[in-house]
Amino acid sequence: MNEGKSCACGSAPQLIFACSGAADVGAVADQAARKMTRDGTGKMFCMAGIGGRVSGIMATTASASKILAIDGCPLNCVKNSLEQAGFKTYVHLQLADLGMEKGKTPPTPEAIAKVTTAGAAKLAC
Repeated sequence: MNEGKSCACGSAPQLIFACSGAADVGAVADQAARKMTRDGTGKMFCMAGIGGRVSGIMATTASASKILAIDGCPLNCVKNSLEQAGFKTYVHLQLADLGMEKGKTPPTPEAIAKVTTAGAAKLAC
């Protein structure tokens, strides 16, 4: 992690779960989570592992210092999947709240930066 941007809240990682769905907003959410990982804001983690209840992924998620769920569209698949897996403490970013509409939001650098900035603010200590 980039020490200049990492959270001093504790040694456990801040995990980022993103929609990676087929819609354009899924691509924006996914690419923003990957950028946040490269920037050292948190660590993108495996949403499919949560859905599959993979024991190691579940254990790592349970020990996270903070969890960010990034949903591309109002169906809130990431939020719902985390809750169905038993995770209740997380921060949620819905791209529609940023004015991004499914089918009308290509994954441009500007859209990705907007989500990255909003996600980083939600993970800030």
